[in-house]
Amino acid sequence: MTNISKFPLALSLSTFALASCANAETGDSAETASAEAAYTVEAMGEFDRPWAIEFIPGSDTLAITEKAGTLKLMKTGTGEITTVSGVPEVDYGGQGGFGDVAFLPSEANRADGRTIYLSWAEAGADDTRGAVVGRGLLTCNEETDECGIQDLEVIWRQAPKVTGKGHYSHRITFSPDETYMFIASGDRQKLEPAQDTSNTLGSIVRLNLDGTPADGNPMADKGGVTAEIWSYGHRNVLGMDWDADGRLWDIEHGPAGGDELNLVEAGANYGWPTRSYGKHYNGNPIEDHSEDDGFTKPAIHWTPVIAPGDMIFYTGDMFTAWKGDALIAGLSSQALVRVTIDGEAATETGRYELGGRLRSVDQAPDGSIWVAEDGPEGRILKVSAQ
Repeated sequence: MTNISKFPLALSLSTFALASCANAETGDSAETASAEAAYTVEAMGEFDRPWAIEFIPGSDTLAITEKAGTLKLMKTGTGEITTVSGVPEVDYGGQGGFGDVAFLPSEANRADGRTIYLSWAEAGADDTRGAVVGRGLLTCNEETDECGIQDLEVIWRQAPKVTGKGHYSHRITFSPDETYMFIASGDRQKLEPAQDTSNTLGSIVRLNLDGTPADGNPMADKGGVTAEIWSYGHRNVLGMDWDADGRLWDIEHGPAGGDELNLVEAGANYGWPTRSYGKHYNGNPIEDHSEDDGFTKPAIHWTPVIAPGDMIFYTGDMFTAWKGDALIAGLSSQALVRVTIDGEAATETGRYELGGRLRSVDQAPDGSIWVAEDGPEGRILKVSAQ
């Protein structure tokens, strides 16, 4: 077994230039992005419904989950792809299937593999299903170029399992000190459970790295799954990341309108489905937030929606004007949406169309931005300064 960063890979690349400004659409105001230096977008390959991309710490290898149940590794310097064995069986259908992939940055120099965290939809009894998170060890054999996951174990389950195939969320992130794991748990399109803290639907949970509830959680004294909850009143969180001040933010889908970027705080209730800046798909209204409604308000919201797929805070040096900003992968908007944070306020400051529905985004070690398109022939795109 050897460090996964040593895999040999090869793939030819196509390159095209892209203009870099668009009009922002926010719930409160519209800002126009100023023209910036041109950049290039390179198509690095096509995948079957990629859902998450994540660079493996200490390497230029990109891990890619495909929704139907495949995990692939791509050596980004050359493009050769390796399929990983030992992945779990997933409940594929609707919005369900393979979800997120995450690694611990502190293991960048580990020589015997990497601890890998994966999320997926798991089948239950009586046509129910729910999100789960598993942990194992990813190792690779340099001689055979084979990679596999050993000792994969489910360490967390969304509770309860319910019918339907939507709104799993199941994004994973670690606190900057790697003490805690945060998991987004969607409302599973059931609405009211997001206001009921006896379950974890419509919540963000904070756990120890072994999946047990973390000490000091807002409702730790209540025990059971309630002890896992960090925040609630969420709908469908599809991205989470940490800003330069060590604060957690999430991006989540509203219904018909009302996509949200939220500063995630302990014990906060974000209002779904009681309050929203959107309305139900059948046209029924949902009361907007008000100053006295008792719910935590989004830092920014979008109508028309951007349909967010993922988000990161940019920390690289390649795009100096973007440093510290949130970059949101947009599905219906087919764009990277850039948001600048000022304290607890947020403003859209750029929108960069990439020509496809964007499902996931990550930053490479060199500061370039990598994006996965949604769909059966979803491309992996590399965005670089020209």
